[in-house]
Amino acid sequence: MQQIDWGKLGFEFTPTRSNIRFHYADGKWSEGVLTGDYNINISVAANVLHYGQAIFEGMKAFRGKDGKVRVFRPDANGRRLNSSARQLVMPEFPVDKFVEAVRTVVRDNIDYVPPYGTGGSLYIRPVMFGTSPQIGVNASMEYELVIMVMPVGAYYKGGIKPVDAMISVDYDRAAPHGTGHIKAAGNYAASLLSSKKAKEQHFPIVLFLDPKTHKYIDEFGTSNFLAITKDGKYVTSKSDSILPSVTNDSLLTVAADLGMTVERRPVPVEELADFAEVAACGTAVVITPVGKIVWGEKVFDYGWTEIGPTLKKLYDEMTGIQYGERPDKHNWLVEC
Repeated sequence: MQQIDWGKLGFEFTPTRSNIRFHYADGKWSEGVLTGDYNINISVAANVLHYGQAIFEGMKAFRGKDGKVRVFRPDANGRRLNSSARQLVMPEFPVDKFVEAVRTVVRDNIDYVPPYGTGGSLYIRPVMFGTSPQIGVNASMEYELVIMVMPVGAYYKGGIKPVDAMISVDYDRAAPHGTGHIKAAGNYAASLLSSKKAKEQHFPIVLFLDPKTHKYIDEFGTSNFLAITKDGKYVTSKSDSILPSVTNDSLLTVAADLGMTVERRPVPVEELADFAEVAACGTAVVITPVGKIVWGEKVFDYGWTEIGPTLKKLYDEMTGIQYGERPDKHNWLVEC
């Protein structure tokens, strides 16, 4: 194993000892094979290259206060992978087999899990894609499922600072009744141009509106939207074109455990003016606080230079569960 400076880890691809692979053909999945090879040989006519049958997931394993390594909610990611597979006419993968595959590849790379106290974790990226060589538009006959892992550091070094966001007015990340509610690779490709234009104007993240009416908040380009009202409610968007985030679902549960009122509902864009705290939430960072949101000529400024108090409480509770510092009331952690 290479020497790793745990304090300098970022959020980027790093090859580790192994990844685990499964092949689908003739109506069934193979048994998993651990391999140190990080290259894949596929035909230039492979379905994924032409017709985009590709889905993925993201989750993390944490080294707890007691030294044990646990994965956070892999069963939820397995179920969401299957939801994506159904939408893109791909074969489902049994959830129990998925969880065991995750445990297997984490155990094989256990020494790559950052030590407790560094703020790091082992990021887990399953990806499934069609490999049959074909030119006609159709679902692939064969597929690969690869689960890779890599150590990542604390996303925010030196404290969590709010970022500014821009609402996309020229582009949508998904279509009405399209694939916005699944973790399809193409959804992220569709958000890249908006993200590029936003960053050129010094906005790190983009917020998308619903693609049908452009009247309601959908989600950020890489993560779900959440807000805290001035009377302390947790509000998040309800829409058929956003991804059901495992992180957001977990934070909703944590908020309810803390006695907060939680609301998953359509959020009119004008309501941004009424919130006390706003954030993006996802696997990589848990919570990214938003300092202000620009919508054309209108600016919603929340006035925070640090993470707000309610978001900080939710962040501390969530990460406390993940690192084994607080009780896992909902049995979310799976030991490896």
